[in-house]
Amino acid sequence: FLGAGKPPMYGDYEAQRHWQEITYNLPIRQWYFNTSDNNLLYWGLDYPPLTAYHSFVCAYIAKLINPDWVALHTSRGYESQPHKLFMRTTVFVADLLVYIPAVILYCFSLKETSAKKKASTCALCILLYPGLILIDHGHFQYPLSLGLALWAVLCLAHEWDLLGSVAFCLALNYKQMELYHSLPFFCYLLGKCFKKGLKGKGLVLLAKLAGTVLLSFAACWLPFGTDVEQIMQVLRRLFPIDRGFASEPQDKVANIWCSLSVLIKIKNVISPRTQLKLSFAVTFLSLLPACIKLTVQPSLRGFKFALVSCALSFFLFSFQVHEKSILLVSVPVCLIINEIPFMATWFLLVSTFSLLPLLLKDGLLLAYAVTAPAFLAVCLASFSILEKTSAEDLQLKAFSLSLKGYASCFKSFPRIARSLFLLSLSLMGVLSVLSAAVPPPQSLPDLFPVAVAVVSCLHFLLFLVYFNVVILWDSKNRGQKKMS
Repeated sequence: FLGAGKPPMYGDYEAQRHWQEITYNLPIRQWYFNTSDNNLLYWGLDYPPLTAYHSFVCAYIAKLINPDWVALHTSRGYESQPHKLFMRTTVFVADLLVYIPAVILYCFSLKETSAKKKASTCALCILLYPGLILIDHGHFQYPLSLGLALWAVLCLAHEWDLLGSVAFCLALNYKQMELYHSLPFFCYLLGKCFKKGLKGKGLVLLAKLAGTVLLSFAACWLPFGTDVEQIMQVLRRLFPIDRGFASEPQDKVANIWCSLSVLIKIKNVISPRTQLKLSFAVTFLSLLPACIKLTVQPSLRGFKFALVSCALSFFLFSFQVHEKSILLVSVPVCLIINEIPFMATWFLLVSTFSLLPLLLKDGLLLAYAVTAPAFLAVCLASFSILEKTSAEDLQLKAFSLSLKGYASCFKSFPRIARSLFLLSLSLMGVLSVLSAAVPPPQSLPDLFPVAVAVVSCLHFLLFLVYFNVVILWDSKNRGQKKMS
């Protein structure tokens, strides 16, 4: 894992272990405050309360096995094979209890994958997505927030709206990055309330949803709710806005701000506060069309596409984006891989490629070189993606019909789409080999990471346009299919 045996920070594995040390040994009121026992510069807690509670549960079990693993101060940088086995087991258990069942149940719930073989194939492709596997293991991340978000989608698919709201509130209270998905949940449920009528059943549903959200948040924040300063300190830890666009100075993130920095150093031109306002405005404008469409015409299909579009808008334009945040776009894309296998597979490959500089830093080149081609091979075998490139297969039939004067252009669309896909694969392959095998020129040490970021960003911008076109030109009747 990243940072193993490298003081003074030791990597993300140590971050998770240190949170267990802090939550077990210190009173709750000190978890998010800088004290002599809790140096916030050394992996201070910067996730919501549910992450802290989960760390405490893991620490309690760790203490029973070996108290040295979570001993205050003396356990810093602790690494041993038994402890690694324990930590890996906690991740595996979280996967087994939350993320994997949600994926399997979702795939078996899909109408068009009702056959067990098709559902199994769909689940296999989602679970083999390389980005999540590599980051989970390389950066030692628990999959709970994404798993809970998937449970929320599954509940909404079965019209268990209150249960879905609880699941999403738990996801948001585990990791604040779930804000990427918050607007589609809000707009879809609000749209359902409007549809039922805000003078009757819709008002009742709205009141129930509001009460459910308030109670869920209150339960998660209850230990911190007695003191306003406690709440404000937690919020300051969750949203450190003074750091500017990038989460770290050396990050080469495949979003618009880092790509533009090749031409102009935005951080040197405008202040962090102005950056925050600028990113908020651009993000809001980019996700507005999808959110309006979803509120006016709520459908489960529109909701899933809006999850992709809004998360991608957040990734491309929002404030303080980490490379790993692309996973918040990729998991919703996994949910529609059965509907648009060609574009979904392409996006998932690009998202994995965008993580290449991070994976090389982690020493995960071999894992990347094996999992990415394997994922492509499974998708080619399972969905025959290269045969599904017509306008209808890509959900662009309605859009093509609206362009009456240019409809003939769509006749050659499948060939163009396949050619662009193969060109994209070739470019990613060449850049991967260069990044791994060729030393950059001394005058341009970040040449390859920047090239990967810019190429990925250009892909993501085109995907954003594509997903918004699909959403905005989606016919109302088609959108009402229950699980499509």
